[in-house]
Amino acid sequence: MENSSIETTFILLGMTDNPQLEVLLFGTFLIVYIVIVLGNLCLVVLIGVSPRLHTPMYFFLSNLSFLDVCFSSITVPKTIANLLSKLRTVSFLECVTQMALFIIFASAECNLLATMAYDRYTAICHPLLYHATMSKVRCLLLVAGCYLGGLINMVSVTTSITQLSFCQPHILPYFFCDIPPLLELACSDPWITQILVVGCGGFTLVTSIMVILVSYISVLITIVGIPSTSGKKKAFSTCASHLTAVGLYYGTTMYTYLQPSQHGSQAGNQMVSVFYTVMIPMLNPLIYSLRNWEVKVSVWKILRQSP
Repeated sequence: MENSSIETTFILLGMTDNPQLEVLLFGTFLIVYIVIVLGNLCLVVLIGVSPRLHTPMYFFLSNLSFLDVCFSSITVPKTIANLLSKLRTVSFLECVTQMALFIIFASAECNLLATMAYDRYTAICHPLLYHATMSKVRCLLLVAGCYLGGLINMVSVTTSITQLSFCQPHILPYFFCDIPPLLELACSDPWITQILVVGCGGFTLVTSIMVILVSYISVLITIVGIPSTSGKKKAFSTCASHLTAVGLYYGTTMYTYLQPSQHGSQAGNQMVSVFYTVMIPMLNPLIYSLRNWEVKVSVWKILRQSP
């Protein structure tokens, strides 16, 4: 057992020790990361320069794209570097910093997805009050609240983890410093940290899921009452992209964090982690742009104006 966690150095095993597979993974992760950054930043810029997209819905979407870039940038560059390096060490401070940022952005994204559901509820169920309810000030406060929730979760969990001691060898069979594999190395009893992880994660997930469920049940009831078929189709189309993103994100995060300890194979758990840290940030711009008529129109206008 180490006397001081601050002096601890961890070794990240990554996803494989096969040199040929490492080269393939390096190329795949590098391409995917470039797509994530370009796709999400292009969506942020598009929303910023297109007047027709200056609405609360797209304001929240631009923040979601920003979060996806931050979310993936915490893990993917380090993973890419480790795939080319034989020395895959990370200090305790670096590990906790990576984990702290991961908690902030993951929690903020959960909260933001719930906020986006509330925005759709207001737009469809109370259209006459929409602009008054979703004012610029309220939108800014809602986004600030999303980050504040992530900050509270981060402080609670990381403060508890820094009090733990870790057993030799300090080997993490993972590609980044995630909470569950880190707790498995703890020599001191991690039950308080496990309670905080499940409690903070559970509270964030359950409250945001409840907001989403209540919002979309109300939306569904309202849509059923719309007399015109075109009106129903338009209302469904504005919600379909968000529901797809919600299903992908919440399904994988609930599998990972709403349990006291890891279950299943390490390979399976790593695949789930890769999905919500890498694949979902890459898919979100496609989900929201390919199924969104206003985004397509804005892109077409910009292309027509370009020399």
